[in-house]
Amino acid sequence: MEDICISNLSKSFGHKKVLQHLNLTINSGEISCIMAPSGAGKTTLLRIIMGLEKMDSGCITGQKGKRFSAVFQEERLCEHMTAIENIRLVTPCLTAETVRQEMEKLGLRDCVKQPVSELSGGMRRRVSILRALLAEYDILCLDEPFQGLDDICKEQILAYVKQKTIGKTVLFVTHDEKEAVQLKAKVICL
Repeated sequence: MEDICISNLSKSFGHKKVLQHLNLTINSGEISCIMAPSGAGKTTLLRIIMGLEKMDSGCITGQKGKRFSAVFQEERLCEHMTAIENIRLVTPCLTAETVRQEMEKLGLRDCVKQPVSELSGGMRRRVSILRALLAEYDILCLDEPFQGLDDICKEQILAYVKQKTIGKTVLFVTHDEKEAVQLKAKVICL
């Protein structure tokens, strides 16, 4: 798969310039961690790469025709459905038993049949992460995916993500340098 090359990308919201003449390359098959202060355009950059937001000017190559999977800052789960049903929305070819086994690896054994609306924030976060990881994708985008997880849970999830994404292209946004180090990510500062 080819690298994602960003050339002279700019994006403003009204009079606020978020990204200005950005140039960078995201290497295929690697985890790249995008770091910058709040409001510097990290989420906007991910959304532009995924095609969810339009840039004002510039050029991006290497992402067209690619399948994306994502964990957004806000959870995008169907409240009335169970965790397994939410995951199988994007992975219909996986059996419920396979999903159940993966859920157990993330400490979600006890919530298999519960509606997502009844899950704690940390459990919901883990369901979102698992759904993104089990989907078929070429590029995985993670936008502050570990927020709200306690340290022990975060360490377990980071190890799982690292193992599941070997050889995959991952774009990862975080404010926590420790997460980038644990994932052995290439750090890109905006």
